[in-house]
Amino acid sequence: MSKIIVIGSMNMDIVNHVENHPQPGETIKGWGTAYHPGGKGANQAVAAARSGGQVVMAGAVGTDSFAGKLVSTLQDEGIHTDFILKKEGTSGIAFITVDSSGENTIILSEGSNGKFMPDDLVRIFGMLESGDIILAQNEIPWQTTEYAIQTAHKKGVHVILNPAPAVKVPKQLFPLIDTLILNETEVEAITNTPVPDINQARMAAKQLNESGIKEVIITLGKNGSLYRNQEGLDIFTPSFSVNAVDTTSAGDTFIGAFAVESGLGHPIQECLQYATAAAALAVTLKGAQSSIPTREKILAFLKSMEK
Repeated sequence: MSKIIVIGSMNMDIVNHVENHPQPGETIKGWGTAYHPGGKGANQAVAAARSGGQVVMAGAVGTDSFAGKLVSTLQDEGIHTDFILKKEGTSGIAFITVDSSGENTIILSEGSNGKFMPDDLVRIFGMLESGDIILAQNEIPWQTTEYAIQTAHKKGVHVILNPAPAVKVPKQLFPLIDTLILNETEVEAITNTPVPDINQARMAAKQLNESGIKEVIITLGKNGSLYRNQEGLDIFTPSFSVNAVDTTSAGDTFIGAFAVESGLGHPIQECLQYATAAAALAVTLKGAQSSIPTREKILAFLKSMEK
């Protein structure tokens, strides 16, 4: 099994549940507030670990009261945390509002995530081996993510990038990215092309392949996902029909689960089906990491769908 090294953010998610999202200037009453460890990096690490992956987390927490909980939560999942650094100040915090349909809005206060710099990665790159997987996102400084991509590529490490929150990825990096996993908003930010339907998604994926990215996965929420690689293999995977309660960690769950299946060398169709099932289960529960399913639950769900 490939090691999965997640280079990314850790946040404390402060979640408010409401009937409907407020309009500008409007004050509304919430149904309650909860605190959940989150952050795209940590969420994807937990998703990979619960799918049976050998996971290493690299990132930074602050010196506040949230830091210990963010690290211990990962350790409880069997995730290697020796490459998590402490930075003076607050840890990352995400303010999340979830409405009655399960849709969410998120405001990030990056805290220590914004202080995780390229020099902080030197030690971890000494342990990388060809065949490992680097999993990166955009909730830490871009120069750190860029350094990780460049160094991993030189070492023959498989690079998975989830460019979220959406940023314009420099085109010279495209040939260094093995797998790009992104949603409609992120596709538009990178290609300047809206993807209102599956046909536009196919065109955007083809454009990204032709720009040098080996394989592209565009997640389309309840409309499923589209996979395309440079050889022209095109796979649409429909979503599963479930009762959505909270979509906060759906994308991160998909990515972490996919990374594990890919690292196991399973056929791409099986990897996509497994990741889609993982994301479907995640939206049926509240919270970020608390909603991420285990491998056993994902396989049981897939088996039940065969009936």
